[in-house]
Amino acid sequence: MKKYKIIALAMLACVSLKGMAQEENSVTGKVVDKLGNPVAGALVSIENNPLIQEVTTDRNGLFAITADKNHLLRIRTGRDDTKVVPVTNGKAMTIVIDFSGEKVNVGFGLNQTNAESTGAVSTVYADQIDNRSSFGVGNSLYGNVTGLTTMQKTGTVWDQIPSMTIRGLQTLNGNNGILLVVDGLERDNNWQVLNYITPEEVESVSVLRDAAAVALYGYRGINGVVNIVTKRGKYKTREINFSYDHSFDFQTCVPEMADAYTYASAVNEAYTNAGKSARYSQNELDAYKSGKYPYLYPNVNWADEVFRDQGASDIATLSFRGGSTKMRYFTLLNLQNNRGFIDNTGTNDGYSTQNKYSRANFRTNLDIDLSPKTRMQANIMGVLNEFSRPGLGSDNLMYKIVSVPSAAFPIQTEDGLWGGNSTWDGYNNPVALTQGRGYSKGHTRALYADMKLSQDLSSVTKGLSASVRMGYDNIASYWENYTVNYKYGMKSVAGWTNGEPATLTDFTGGSVSSVAGDNAKLDWQYRSFNFQMNVDWSRTFGKHDIYSMLLYTYKYDNSNGTNNSLYTQNAGWYTHYGYNNRYFADFTLMTSASNKLDPDSRWGLAPTVGLAWVLSNEGFMKNQSVIDFMKLRASFGIIRTDNIPADGYWHTTMVGGSSYPVGADFTGDGGWTEGRLPSLNGTTEKAYKYNLGLDMSLLKGLTLTVDGFYERRSDIWVSSAGQNSAVLGASSSYVNAGIVDSWGTEIGLDYTKKIGNFQLRAGGTFSYSRSKIIEMMESPQAYDYLRSTGKPVGQIFGLQATGYFMDDADVANSIPQQFGPVRAGDIKYKDINGDNVINENDYIPMGYNSTCPEIYYGFNVGLEWKGLGFNAYFQGVGNYTAVLSSNLYLPLVDNTNISQYAYDNRWTPENPNARFPRLSTETVDNNLKTSSIWLTDRSFLKLRNCEVYYKLPSSWLSKIKMKNAKVYVRGTDLFSIDSIDLTDPEAMGNNVYPATRSVHVGLSIGL
Repeated sequence: MKKYKIIALAMLACVSLKGMAQEENSVTGKVVDKLGNPVAGALVSIENNPLIQEVTTDRNGLFAITADKNHLLRIRTGRDDTKVVPVTNGKAMTIVIDFSGEKVNVGFGLNQTNAESTGAVSTVYADQIDNRSSFGVGNSLYGNVTGLTTMQKTGTVWDQIPSMTIRGLQTLNGNNGILLVVDGLERDNNWQVLNYITPEEVESVSVLRDAAAVALYGYRGINGVVNIVTKRGKYKTREINFSYDHSFDFQTCVPEMADAYTYASAVNEAYTNAGKSARYSQNELDAYKSGKYPYLYPNVNWADEVFRDQGASDIATLSFRGGSTKMRYFTLLNLQNNRGFIDNTGTNDGYSTQNKYSRANFRTNLDIDLSPKTRMQANIMGVLNEFSRPGLGSDNLMYKIVSVPSAAFPIQTEDGLWGGNSTWDGYNNPVALTQGRGYSKGHTRALYADMKLSQDLSSVTKGLSASVRMGYDNIASYWENYTVNYKYGMKSVAGWTNGEPATLTDFTGGSVSSVAGDNAKLDWQYRSFNFQMNVDWSRTFGKHDIYSMLLYTYKYDNSNGTNNSLYTQNAGWYTHYGYNNRYFADFTLMTSASNKLDPDSRWGLAPTVGLAWVLSNEGFMKNQSVIDFMKLRASFGIIRTDNIPADGYWHTTMVGGSSYPVGADFTGDGGWTEGRLPSLNGTTEKAYKYNLGLDMSLLKGLTLTVDGFYERRSDIWVSSAGQNSAVLGASSSYVNAGIVDSWGTEIGLDYTKKIGNFQLRAGGTFSYSRSKIIEMMESPQAYDYLRSTGKPVGQIFGLQATGYFMDDADVANSIPQQFGPVRAGDIKYKDINGDNVINENDYIPMGYNSTCPEIYYGFNVGLEWKGLGFNAYFQGVGNYTAVLSSNLYLPLVDNTNISQYAYDNRWTPENPNARFPRLSTETVDNNLKTSSIWLTDRSFLKLRNCEVYYKLPSSWLSKIKMKNAKVYVRGTDLFSIDSIDLTDPEAMGNNVYPATRSVHVGLSIGL
């Protein structure tokens, strides 16, 4: 009987096991991104069930895990995108990491997806960053991320750090700079890191725009934050990638300067306009025109003599990425070099005078699970670069190329002496500066390191954890001066006989020197220390999700020199609440301090609230197939900043005063007098930020984000001088009285679709921002239209030109202009106030500002079929004004050159409706006033990047154990549509190098 009982129990157990086996099956599937590409190294786990071991996707995105039909799968990718989906039994699952599951990289260890976030955060990923072949990530961010205005800077490669703003000009005194962080950690204040981080090491760039997004950054985040997130390792994968890019670089819009005959004719015309006799005789004009005496009457195109047709660049990158279950790694080595546009640089033995740049970047990011509850992150980036230039930067080479007339002197005399004379000395000779001046060289060494330790403290109470992070930066630049001096001179004609030079004079100047002694020195150095500590608590109670964090941060900055140490601290409480994956709320309370502020007002409290409603998770949205995800957002917060009017503003300043006869023989000795009065009882500048946003994805491929914002910036430090009489006898103190309102909208659109072998991607970004000065303690003005109050920040004021004076009679019969004597061909202005005199009371607002465009946009389109693809990225700006203030438009004064454009568009009696006034070699104050003549539309639309590529078929690559391979031809900045006739709209001003365009050929392979 006992035997039968045992058999019965065994049979029952088998039936039970079989039933359990039917409940728990092996679920298989594939994880792909929104383009359909497999996601390798993603963690797949069972939601809220740690007993079932998590698995990882392989290189094809495939996984298999034991789960039943009631389980939820949680997928977390290598960049921390997260997706939770129910198990589908009976067939392989395809899980798409779409917009709602992408991580919002706010920093400080917060792990939120787009579905949970209440802040205005826009993100661009590696595939749209590493496609421009730029040396630094900053130059890969033109128009491809919503809300970020990035403007290009021209010049030598090592100086090409772009300018960035978020939501336009929001405050006074030029304090509109954004905060730049790397992996959530603030780096050097000089933005050098923006030039050092390569696009190849970047996973994503996030732009934090509203109060809910920037709250945790305290004083420094008031104008917005750009968070550069670098690549990290992946679980149970191994990737080796190599890429090489070679570019052919060309200068564009090099100003065309007048030849020698045109220049001499222009000078004679200017003398005639001023009532003087001609400077150049007919013999001299004929000599310039014929070119018969090139050493006496030269005709030198300085740009052609200094620059060669093209430069070149190379970028090579090798990276390793992967990991096991306990450790993940990403390691990168990047080498770059650039050879510039200087011609004939090998004329000296032992050295080149080329503009050269080379750099080596090394990065390692490690994630190590020291134990099941202890994790460590370690990040290190090292940079070594070297750059050299002909002569010194202070030689102002580009300025001299366009300002020295082609008729000034020959490149060299017949005797081999560098050209120069008493009017234009030899250090104005651009060719001598590039071939005979020697060279200077710089070295920069940078170390960026940080480490984070995270501890799960659930043994104390469920959901509790803590982390500590420390960072250290040290950047130093060294300069070596190997410049030399040289002799210069030329022969000049003192007399003519029968149309031929007869009498010559000889001029020489300068002296020859050689490099002597040790010329190396420290140019600048920067060091910083970061410390972050936070305690986190995360729990789920049914439909309620709660995350709370206590945060403390400290940062120390120091640069060489005196009074250059800065200390900032933040302490705060952040709480995130979610209900049923539908309703979310964030609350942040931060207090910050800075040693820049008055000791009595260094700490300030800043509360922020963010709300979100995921409509697509509501029941009434379930029975439709158009909208995949839809979320409404709203935020409000008070953000403070440590902007100050001057160092030590709370003290009285003392300045040099009149001398007193207290020396021997009653000679004078310097005295002191009271300068600026102390600024007492101050507070911090504050921003009251409001934001409404909509995030949507629909039709399985279209993503739309829309934000509208309003901000009031108050308590801005401004001078009280406008409210005080000069009888005060001292400079007025500063007061917290400035108020600026700003508002605008931001739109981001992205569409991806894959049908068979055909893939389409298109998208765009659009930002509009406008500001208005409400209060700035402005001095009283005679007329309201003269006031900057009530106008946008940076508003340009100018005189309205009505034309030019035609002749002396026109001058005599016109309304007097109180800007100095005028002649025929000078600018005639409009009498705005009708008082029958033109003076400072006739200035009116004109155009926009010349610092930051109000409209910034970009759009792209990409097509791919069976590996053959095409991408194009466009970027443009609007509501942007240029002031034509360089010598290219204001010629001849102080013996400067004239551009062909200025010559062709000058006023003459035969061309009374010309673009520019009459020529003059003297300063004509009337014509130099800011006016409608000198303002022009600076809007542009540029083709930033265009690429044709081919991805080799995987069937070929698998035979040689290769994962992917791509070859491409790529063009950058290929054309610009704009209204600037002489230069590129992003390369305006004196001593500004021309813009460049490049054609790249390259390849990338992955193992």
